[in-house]
Amino acid sequence: MATPPSRPAAVSAGAVVLRREQVLLVHRPRYDDWAFPKGKLDRGEHALAAAVREVQEETGVDIRLGPRLTSQRYDLKNGRQKQVHYWVGRVTANGDVSKYAANDEIDAVQWLPVAKAAKRLTYDYDRETLDEALDFGKKTLPLIVLRHGHARQRKNWKRDDRLRPLLASGAAQAEHLVPKIAAYGVERLVCSTSVRCMQTIAPFIAIEGLGLKTEVALSEEKMRPNRIAGVVDSLLTSPVGSVVCSHRPVLPYIFDALGVEHEKLEPGGFVVAHHRDGRVVATELHQP
Repeated sequence: MATPPSRPAAVSAGAVVLRREQVLLVHRPRYDDWAFPKGKLDRGEHALAAAVREVQEETGVDIRLGPRLTSQRYDLKNGRQKQVHYWVGRVTANGDVSKYAANDEIDAVQWLPVAKAAKRLTYDYDRETLDEALDFGKKTLPLIVLRHGHARQRKNWKRDDRLRPLLASGAAQAEHLVPKIAAYGVERLVCSTSVRCMQTIAPFIAIEGLGLKTEVALSEEKMRPNRIAGVVDSLLTSPVGSVVCSHRPVLPYIFDALGVEHEKLEPGGFVVAHHRDGRVVATELHQP
């Protein structure tokens, strides 16, 4: 008799939210446990967006994501596996939970000192996740290295290549990037002067209302390694998170300036370099 196919894992996302040597925990009356805020992904939702949304819905606290943590995977009572994607979370406002309204799903939300939170957590695997989050130390800022979306083929484009636009599929990728990039709370955008790069970041600009700085040295035609290194250095010392959008041939120079491993990004893919004091401390890869 053939073995029936196993059911796919139930997928959730959340964050270990840290603030001034404190950790944000929630109590779930259904399970009578203390854990990190997390929840299931909505249909079609990316884990990045889900992590931010679930923290806000369960605690009322707005966050941006920091470094990615090791995903948890464990068995549920019904025999199905559960996978939970976690990131370090950083509060974007004051994080006040004193007016939180208890409900059937979450009846208590508390900021606890690290040592007390470790004891309060119900599950050992959550304590391991907390230890990993604390290993990152002080807060980091994100620098997102983004490759533009699917563009019209070069061989079919007879005009100036800098004017070559995105395909409909590339425009769809640009729309799907919005909640992913927004999860990191970036405020500074730098982009190649080529149309396909500007179109890739345009939906995010429209939603977030941010300005865009174009840089000719990030284009294929005018790329200059020394200038690219200068752009990256300025982003690494910026007090806010940032995005740099460019082309496949330019990406190796960006990665060199960051001092990180070269990643082969698909169109619409990106690497997040989490940095502190001008040095990258963690990276994560997201392909489209």
